[in-house]
Amino acid sequence: MYRPPFPRLPRSPRRFHVPRRSVSTSGKPATTTPTPHAPTTFDSSTLSIPQNPPGQGRYIKTAAALVIGDEILNGKTLERNSNYFARFCFELGIDLKRVEVIPDEEDDIVQASRRMVDKYDLVITSGGIGPTHDDITYASLAKAFGQRLAYHADTLARMEASFKDRLSQEDQTEEQRTARKRMALFPEGAEVLFVASDLWVPVVRLQGKLCVFPGIPALFQKMLDGLKPFLALAPPETRPLRVQVYTTRPESNIAPYLAQLQARVGAEGIRIGSYPLLKQGVYVSLIGRDRERVVGVAAEVERELDGTVVVGPKGGEAAEDSKSA
Repeated sequence: MYRPPFPRLPRSPRRFHVPRRSVSTSGKPATTTPTPHAPTTFDSSTLSIPQNPPGQGRYIKTAAALVIGDEILNGKTLERNSNYFARFCFELGIDLKRVEVIPDEEDDIVQASRRMVDKYDLVITSGGIGPTHDDITYASLAKAFGQRLAYHADTLARMEASFKDRLSQEDQTEEQRTARKRMALFPEGAEVLFVASDLWVPVVRLQGKLCVFPGIPALFQKMLDGLKPFLALAPPETRPLRVQVYTTRPESNIAPYLAQLQARVGAEGIRIGSYPLLKQGVYVSLIGRDRERVVGVAAEVERELDGTVVVGPKGGEAAEDSKSA
């Protein structure tokens, strides 16, 4: 799976359990060094992969992403998950049709989730499944699809096993323990998919297509990759090919040719795009499912624009597109 080179952000401060100090025979405090613990792993031998949700012989064709969080909309947090999901969909031959960012508001979550589930084959949500008051994704989705909330026993057991080496019962009040348990309070009719043997957090799936993910990028990416066996994916040979051609010519100079080319090959399902680098040149992108035809059109573009294929059958690593609109 291609992992985009995201910039590193400063880590948020973490709370650590401070061990009680013991007193040595000399009367001076003696320090206690915490013992590192190995990551908790869970038995995955009993996990079963559900039958194809869309139906036998049918595959996921369209997708949408619903990013939930006030922190995205007010600029506090850089949103990375939709980009990772877009790359995930492209590589698997799924057309990502829509990405929405909405606040931590019940009505917004209810309305957007219903609309997306009605329209697309695969829907993911990102964010709002933690232990705090503004983590309302599970409750809002339960309301959206007429379900009650219920604690999931396996998730609770995995959670407790994961936390036992970090927190003891006396370290938390009853209110704090209840808050933690909220992360295992799911819509009762949902599927609970444990997609990684070293994570207690599951992917919760409703209506056979809406998959709920955490907002933390590292968790989101790991769990999304782990979801693949649970998805009805088209055969690899039917997935699209993307080829990019780089040219040093200005975008305005190549625009007429690209417009004529799109009109000529659009009926074949080939999409042409141009993505300029400021004062450096342009990447011309060609995407289509007929792989041989895409390669042939790319050769024409390479020749007509005095360019070079940089992504595709004879190209190297993809350059980051610089144009966002």
